Amino acid sequence: MQIAIVVYPGMTALDVIGPYEVLRMLPGARLRFVWHEPGPITTDSGVLLLGATHSLDETPSPDIVLIGGSSPATAATAADEKLLGWLRQVHETSTWTTSVCTGSVILAAAGILKGKPATSHWAGLPMLKALGAEPRAEERIVRDGKIVTAAGVSAGIDLGLWLAGEIAGKDQAEAIQLMIEYDPQPPFDSGHMSKASSATRRKVTGLVGREGVDLLTADPRAVVREASAIAKLSWAATIERARARRRFGKR
Repeated sequence: MQIAIVVYPGMTALDVIGPYEVLRMLPGARLRFVWHEPGPITTDSGVLLLGATHSLDETPSPDIVLIGGSSPATAATAADEKLLGWLRQVHETSTWTTSVCTGSVILAAAGILKGKPATSHWAGLPMLKALGAEPRAEERIVRDGKIVTAAGVSAGIDLGLWLAGEIAGKDQAEAIQLMIEYDPQPPFDSGHMSKASSATRRKVTGLVGREGVDLLTADPRAVVREASAIAKLSWAATIERARARRRFGKR
């Protein structure tokens, strides 16, 4: 069973490392980290590197494909035509096509989530909707056929265990859960927008803004690229909706 995990510049590491730690324990699992070409990938922190072990071209038909999200690079990655073409190709034959966090935005940009229920990090839900998916803000894992999307960052561990249960059964999934001692007992209870106080939500908005300022200081070109990509995605989604209305005689 080949499992292809997409890695790309600016990605959030935990989105894929969480499910990786679970899925690598499945019997017969053969994992690879894929990108345009093998080599080091700098994550969103700018200091943590992951390694792509295989190219997209070397991975034409994985059984499971998983893509995570990013704070500064989702839209730019969602405009990568080679990646989108590869996602569409592998989705045709995959057993499971999955995402964590705003990785679902990238799946949506590839047309895989059109008209389908899906979730994402709360900050990615508006873009998910703009790209034709049906956001499920209250659900941590959303399944539609062989497509499974998970909410933000830490939800990747839950996704990995859910997949383990589907693939190898409840007993194996529980054994993996014990092996990684996944027994969440967070000291705070503000991990979802519905639970967080208004003060916490305001602070998080500020932190998200701070990330943008830090990125601008480090590399202003990256900010320009992401802003341009967001504009292009939004414009493309608007045009598609307008064309759909015309096709169906709506004005």
